[in-house]
Amino acid sequence: MFPGIPIALTLAGCCSNMVLMELLVSNDPGCGNLVTFTQFLFIACEGFVNTLKFGTVKNKIPLSVYIKMVTMFFMIQVVNNYAFSYDIPVTLHIIFRAGSLMASLTLGVIIAHKRYPISKYVSVLMITLGICVCTYASATGEHPTDRPFSIFNYTLGVSMMVFSLFMTARMGLFQESVYSKHGKHPNESLFFNHALPLPGFLLVAPNIYSAAIGFNQSETWSVLGVMVPKMWIYLLGNNLSQYVCIRSVFVLTSECTALTVTLVVTLRKFLSLLISIWYFSNPFTLAHWAGTFLVFAGTLIFTETIQRVYQLGTKHMNSAVQNGASKKQQ
Repeated sequence: MFPGIPIALTLAGCCSNMVLMELLVSNDPGCGNLVTFTQFLFIACEGFVNTLKFGTVKNKIPLSVYIKMVTMFFMIQVVNNYAFSYDIPVTLHIIFRAGSLMASLTLGVIIAHKRYPISKYVSVLMITLGICVCTYASATGEHPTDRPFSIFNYTLGVSMMVFSLFMTARMGLFQESVYSKHGKHPNESLFFNHALPLPGFLLVAPNIYSAAIGFNQSETWSVLGVMVPKMWIYLLGNNLSQYVCIRSVFVLTSECTALTVTLVVTLRKFLSLLISIWYFSNPFTLAHWAGTFLVFAGTLIFTETIQRVYQLGTKHMNSAVQNGASKKQQ
């Protein structure tokens, strides 16, 4: 496949997913569990048909291993979306998720006893400082006037995102050990990570039901002559774009180099941030920009993207010079 196709689909799918997510939470900050449940159900149904072939394909990784992985994955997704109910703006949510490298390095040192070059620690310091600056700026800046701002709720929301950040890093280390033992089976993992947690949503069923009632009472739009509440339309778009985003990233990792994947994922997060600021008129001060710069610059340093781009450019330049010299000799 031409690499431009998965790159374009990744940017379009993931960015539109964040836009639709913000449309949902701006209308109903407590709808996170309903959104997560429908996303899990959608991807689980697709995986049951296309990956497990209606249960005829045997899983390669033991179910007991998936249960441990799924427990962490379920907690991450639920806590992540619950944070929207605690005065956490989508812009800060995006910046926090860009700080996953910081959590990965910290747990890598503590749990896996890994050692990293000085540049990695410097980049993590930049990411941490950037997140702290953005968190403080969001706490002391302007807030929506349609509901009172609570510093207690905001602190709870930030704590939930920090927990989610480190839990994601812990799951990454666990997945690394599982894949090294059983091999990589991304489609299978995608299915079980979304199918097995479905019974767990019974724990938050009242919240999901309440959000569904609210969706039914939202403004209606005409779709093919049928009046449909707009929140359900947003939710359908969110589910479809989430599927496109996940699938495109998977194709991207198989079709492109690690450098290209890193660049596209970083660009996707930055574009989502810009769209959130521009389209939704979210407050974004000079402090936010400074913190964002630290987070994304630290990410590029951590992944050695700048160094690899420079090396790639130098390689192409040297190759062009050598080709030119050989032509002159001929």
